[in-house]
Amino acid sequence: MKKYLYIIGTALFFLAFALFYVITWMPNANIPKGEDKVVVLPSGVDYERVFDILKKDTILRYPFTFDFLARRKHYPKFIHPGRYLFRGGMSNNEMVNMLRGGFQQPVRVTIHNIRTREQLAGVVAHKLELDSADLVRLLSDSAFVAALGMDTSAVISLFIPDTYEFYWNISAERFVKKMYREYKKFWNKKRLEKAEQLGLTPVEVITLASIVQEEALHKDEMSRIAGVYLNRLKKGIHLQADPTIKYALRDFDRRRIITKDLQYDSPYNTYKYAGLPPGPIRIPSKEAIDAVLHAEKHPYLYFCAKDDFSGYHYFSRTLSEHNRYAWKYRRALNKKRIYR
Repeated sequence: MKKYLYIIGTALFFLAFALFYVITWMPNANIPKGEDKVVVLPSGVDYERVFDILKKDTILRYPFTFDFLARRKHYPKFIHPGRYLFRGGMSNNEMVNMLRGGFQQPVRVTIHNIRTREQLAGVVAHKLELDSADLVRLLSDSAFVAALGMDTSAVISLFIPDTYEFYWNISAERFVKKMYREYKKFWNKKRLEKAEQLGLTPVEVITLASIVQEEALHKDEMSRIAGVYLNRLKKGIHLQADPTIKYALRDFDRRRIITKDLQYDSPYNTYKYAGLPPGPIRIPSKEAIDAVLHAEKHPYLYFCAKDDFSGYHYFSRTLSEHNRYAWKYRRALNKKRIYR
């Protein structure tokens, strides 16, 4: 009898061990090895919803075994919303530990070629859980923006073009604060010293860089164009930058500015108002910002697009010389029937 009890006990032990292995360590994903699957768990999700999402996305081959281990490890009490990467062949234990610990897979967001805060919010909301309207409202909140040392017209200066990593369920406020930290990193001691030598604040540098970016189709002209605008600022001459008119009119595709446009009353109209506009007219590239900080020193006060439509410019010291180039360019526009 003792012999039979020993055999039965041993068999039950190995059976329990095998069952524990199956439930805990056996690969349990429908995803083949070498293939990964991403799952997002929205804010406010509970365990039942998590379980349904994993089943729907075919992450679980044997839902019962995952559910047994998840409850044993008290995962229902430690739900973390977010974006999770499930690698092919992950075990139940690995999956539960990842979800219970909230070990998300960061999302890469690229900020590039953006003109307005609304466009920025749309790009960000497309990648992250946050609502674009919430981000726009936050960037329009004068008290919140003032705490970052900005005003609402210049707050877009915070966003330096690059690719950044965020957790998918980051809030709008935490998103902006992270970008503020990145902004402070970008404005290192060397750049701050360069800005001070020009007599400009970082926001003013970015504002001027945004105009330079719009004017320069070729990077090798950026520093020269920046030099023209700096010369005009020093002499108290209106910038008369056509891109600021397009921004004021919110007509970014316009190819030609006419006399009527110059009368449009807006603080961004640099034909009508002296100095820099209230804030950037786009998020400028790092190259444009550094082009302002390392602007070419020269005597030019004017520039005009070349009539060959190469994207390059004629640079002039005098208004009479500039007017000759401007006349040639207008004639070229007329020949191509470009009137707006």
